[in-house]
Amino acid sequence: MRSGSIPGARGRVLPMTLLGDPVLQAPCEEVTEFGPELVRLVEDMFATMYHARGVGLAANQVGRGLRVFVYDCPDDDDVRHLGHVVNPRLVSAEGIVLRGPEGCLSLPGLEAGVERYDEAVVEGFTVDGDRVRVRGSGFFARCLQHECDHLEGRVYVDRLSGWRRSRVMRKVAKASWGR
Repeated sequence: MRSGSIPGARGRVLPMTLLGDPVLQAPCEEVTEFGPELVRLVEDMFATMYHARGVGLAANQVGRGLRVFVYDCPDDDDVRHLGHVVNPRLVSAEGIVLRGPEGCLSLPGLEAGVERYDEAVVEGFTVDGDRVRVRGSGFFARCLQHECDHLEGRVYVDRLSGWRRSRVMRKVAKASWGR
């Protein structure tokens, strides 16, 4: 992406992959080619995330099994974090474990209390191949962990058990998109 451009301004909105699609359940592949196709994917992902009113989006949520995610997410102090990470690695998740409400664009309209650390660090690359390190706290740390989970083939429901998981899965079965 060009310096100074608005992420997603030149992107197109892609169809969202919903829970149950196999691409959401498989670990994503490393990106090996950095070029115009990757730039276009990231632009499209921003456009799709903004259209869906999300704060983060992984490539497999738009049907591409690649290790890429985008974000435009506040932390608990209302500081805005905006960017993307190619081939991210969650290098640390620490601090206090908090259960907080979590939703997902691939499970529209649903949310559940999920336990996450309140601090996270992700390392990876930009679309230009430059190294990047992203540190998050609070809600933004939750977002980073959530997107890294997607790239490993997990959704937040996979972190639930017992009645919390049963309740969400019942709602999935009743949702018009879940049938």
